[in-house]
Amino acid sequence: MSRYEEFMGRVRGSRTLGAPPPMSRWAWTADGLLALSLAVATFVGNLNRSYVELRPEPSGIRTPEPGHLPAPPALPDVPGVPDPRPLHAVEHMLPPVEAWEVVAALLTALPLVLRRRFPLAVYWVVTVASVVLHLGDAADDATRTTFAAGLVAAYSAAMHSPHRKSVAASLLAGALLYAVFPLVPDVDSDLVPLLVLLPLALASHGVHLWRQRERVLREEQEAALRRAVEAERSRIARELHDVVTHNVSMMTIQAGAARTVLAASPELAREAMLAVEAAGRTAMSELRHVMGLLTMAADGPDPAADVALAPQPGLDRLTELTDRVRSSGVPVEVAVRGVPVELPAGVDLAAYRVVQEALTNALKHADGARVSVTVEYGAGRLRVEVSDTGGRRRRSAEPGGGHGLLGLRERLAVYGGTLDAGSRPHGGYRVCAVIPWEVP
Repeated sequence: MSRYEEFMGRVRGSRTLGAPPPMSRWAWTADGLLALSLAVATFVGNLNRSYVELRPEPSGIRTPEPGHLPAPPALPDVPGVPDPRPLHAVEHMLPPVEAWEVVAALLTALPLVLRRRFPLAVYWVVTVASVVLHLGDAADDATRTTFAAGLVAAYSAAMHSPHRKSVAASLLAGALLYAVFPLVPDVDSDLVPLLVLLPLALASHGVHLWRQRERVLREEQEAALRRAVEAERSRIARELHDVVTHNVSMMTIQAGAARTVLAASPELAREAMLAVEAAGRTAMSELRHVMGLLTMAADGPDPAADVALAPQPGLDRLTELTDRVRSSGVPVEVAVRGVPVELPAGVDLAAYRVVQEALTNALKHADGARVSVTVEYGAGRLRVEVSDTGGRRRRSAEPGGGHGLLGLRERLAVYGGTLDAGSRPHGGYRVCAVIPWEVP
């Protein structure tokens, strides 16, 4: 993952709500009518270039009418004290509408047709268009309509955008713009309660929808995780079944050979029985790991069907695996440390799967990277590490489609092993598995 992608990921925040559901035809129609009506209202309202301002009469002494007392002298302006002077109306005319003002007026509302699909982008287009419109001479009617469009855009961004951090920063920046520029219309005192209650109602409705979508998404994720775990456990159990079946087959063959040569060659019979004992220990070890932990799918395929007598792959086929990766153009370096020993079949298979999954992820997500594979035989444990230098289109393997690493953790947990996977400090990705083992 590049530094730019990491920065944008931190700015956007986590996608807790996931992708929005597909919009219905009614939703598209409603958003289209809303955007069109607000755009027309803004355009028409901005064409009204005249407005009336009420001003107090000029101070001075007026000639009293017959039968009336003279008017009292004008009082100085005192804060909080209403001016007793009579008011008179003064009409003003704004300059004619220019072409750029028409475009800005339309952009304050027309993008709302996409408010559910691209909520954050629509919010910024509407906000910037409102600011541009009011850089000129906007009519009061147009200001009222653009303010309503801004409220709808802000509500849509808060409700439908999955980027929570970006939404919070955008709403704060928008509030500052509305405070600096004359984007808030003058309203009558009778409408103040409505303007206070309406945002509260929208916020309450938004919180309800937010929690509902979050609950549905969490249930979907939990169900998907359970399905992935069950499928992976069934696959692991089938592979362990193959390993045990192979050892039992070898026991049958060796026992038959020992019975045949028992009378003629006791020494050969003794070696065959030792082989039977070793295969039996291996089979019992695998059964101890799988019994009580893994369950076979009741409605799945019969694991005993199509069982091949050939063993599952292990670290003895590591060279073949890395050669295939090299042939695809990815340089792979392999290092083996310690004294190789004969591992239990299940441990050998688990180590091979770790290398296989890590190399597969490197091929998918680290184009142009160099990969190193290290296999270290320690005292009673096996350590397998696969790391790459990073490359183009690197994406984190967890969370999201990280079922491969989830399956590896499930597999290693059978043998008491651990798996550590994550980004490296200087770029690239690293997968490290530690598996305890006992010689059968």
